[in-house]
Amino acid sequence: MVISTLADGLVRGIETVGDTISETLFEPVIRLGVTGLARSGKTVFITSLVANLMDRGRMPGLVAAQEGRISAAFLQPQPDDTVPRFDYESHLADLTARTPRWPDSTRAISELRLSLKVRPNGLLAGVQGPRTVHLDIVDYPGEWLLDLALLDKSYAQWSAETLSRIASREQAAAFNALVSEEDAAAPLVEPRAQALARAFTGYLNAARDAGYSDCTPGRFLLPGDLAGSPVLTFAPLPEQAGAPRRSLWREMERRFDAYKSQVVKPFFRDHFARIDRQIVLVDALGAIHKGPRAVQDMRGAMSDILGAFRPGGNAFLTRLLLGRRVEKILFAATKADHLHHSQHARLTAIMEALTRDARDRARFAGADTAAMSIAALRATTEEVRDHDGRSLNCVRGTLLDTGKEAAFYPGDLPDDPAHLLGPARDGAETWLGADYRIMSFAPAPLTLKPGDGPPHIRLDRAAQFLIGDRL
Repeated sequence: MVISTLADGLVRGIETVGDTISETLFEPVIRLGVTGLARSGKTVFITSLVANLMDRGRMPGLVAAQEGRISAAFLQPQPDDTVPRFDYESHLADLTARTPRWPDSTRAISELRLSLKVRPNGLLAGVQGPRTVHLDIVDYPGEWLLDLALLDKSYAQWSAETLSRIASREQAAAFNALVSEEDAAAPLVEPRAQALARAFTGYLNAARDAGYSDCTPGRFLLPGDLAGSPVLTFAPLPEQAGAPRRSLWREMERRFDAYKSQVVKPFFRDHFARIDRQIVLVDALGAIHKGPRAVQDMRGAMSDILGAFRPGGNAFLTRLLLGRRVEKILFAATKADHLHHSQHARLTAIMEALTRDARDRARFAGADTAAMSIAALRATTEEVRDHDGRSLNCVRGTLLDTGKEAAFYPGDLPDDPAHLLGPARDGAETWLGADYRIMSFAPAPLTLKPGDGPPHIRLDRAAQFLIGDRL
């Protein structure tokens, strides 16, 4: 086992050296990770980003596009033959249909390679021709990223933390009742283990729907072909010291360890550890709408997410000897089109405050971080309405549930993010004296001029931060 591990590490080291030399001397590769928790808009972000890099009329904030130095962009076969391809064409068809619809959300990892033909600038412009820069976009569920924190925990530690955290949550009532009746030292009875796992999975789904972000293990929510397997048939239990072999406790512990070694570690090794640019999409407005507890929970999740990264610079020798590091991390609050533009700066400030601790740690390690409010696909227009002697900054769009057009005033976000983060940190049940509402809008029908990608808000600035320096 040790020899096999060493050999595997040696092979991967040799592959890393080869890839690093190839990328440095020939065609650069930017490996961009795109993640976020459920309903944060990952699929739409990637689809709109690729469409706007291929037709760059709406990308003035991307300097290379504004200067006209990107002469062509085209899709190529991805380098990883064992990873599903991101279904760009089908997702774009959903968004640009006569009756557009939101594409299906991310269920597993996928990848897409977009190659850009870029002319150099500065002193090299007159002596060097265009070069090809490959953008490898890796889409993966944020729930999987939160699982990386499990690698440093034992089953007993994870169980204690989880049971303590969910003790007072109404979504966990059925599971907690089932656990209270269980004797963890008793011999394993498989139907009982399956019942516990089903109840825990039910809690995780209900907690996610209620706005909680700490829903791990992530594969319980997105099991794929692992559904029903022993590696997903465990649940937290009160610690049982000295539990005998083949007891429920010992089998749950074994399956938890198998989950870490057979599910979490391969994802980290084969995919996550190879990313050098990262965007984390966050539905901050959704959390604010659901209340202070959801905001505080999201704040903790953002810290856990960034704790999984290996931030720092990617100088040649660093990559050669230590492997890739995440050089740039962008935390983006999505659905900015649900607010009038006059409130976008406030949403960005809230995003900065939510991720402050995490971003400070990444900067200390040498990574460049930023927070931004964006809409990868703009689904609304803005208008001002008079109501009770006040002028209200509204957004208008097609409601997702009814298909009717409506103007909507979501309420004013506070100037000071502490007015949200303070009550969230103190465990408040509701926002006092404020009502932050959110609506679900359907994508608007698109009429695109030649050379224009889908309409967006600050997608070009996000692209400039993430990849502009490599173009």
